[in-house]
Amino acid sequence: MRRKITSLLAGLGLVGAALLATSGTAQSHGYTDSPISRQQLCGIGTVKHCGQIQWEPPSVEGPKGFPTRGPADGHICSGGIGRFSELDDPRGGAWPATQVTAGQNYTFNWRIEARHATTDFRYYITKDGYDPTQPLTRADLEPQPFLTVPFGGKLPGSTVSHSGTLPQKSGKHLILGVWTISDTGNAFYACSDVQF
Repeated sequence: MRRKITSLLAGLGLVGAALLATSGTAQSHGYTDSPISRQQLCGIGTVKHCGQIQWEPPSVEGPKGFPTRGPADGHICSGGIGRFSELDDPRGGAWPATQVTAGQNYTFNWRIEARHATTDFRYYITKDGYDPTQPLTRADLEPQPFLTVPFGGKLPGSTVSHSGTLPQKSGKHLILGVWTISDTGNAFYACSDVQF
């Protein structure tokens, strides 16, 4: 009898460990692939020496409430997650940039690996005079998003696409995508370098 109880407890321990292991991977959630985000560039190997983000592109999750709350200045692209700090490194302004045209209608795409009830998707862009050789701060961004897509608490699909008009800009800029979750205290952050 004692052997059966011991075996049962050991089995339950293995099940618990398996649940913890799988819930750890379920922490992955989503990222932009159009325009391509820094985390995806690392994940597909286009950009090297990215640290842990190369294995976890959908995991850039930080506090929601941007811009009044959220990741600290200089740590926005990593969502404030230290192990993803390579995303905050401007690399001398050498991050590959998606070619875009000012005023064009552009389709933004997110790849969603774990669906969450969603408040909205918001897109911010850097101000004129932005220096791509410096880490991103709030002062670098226009104060209002140029596109907000309300979601009303609905669950997104495995991909989400929506269109908006790109602002009138020239030169190299950065678009910050923020996917705000409605039923947690977090949001997902994706920095995409673009060239107008």
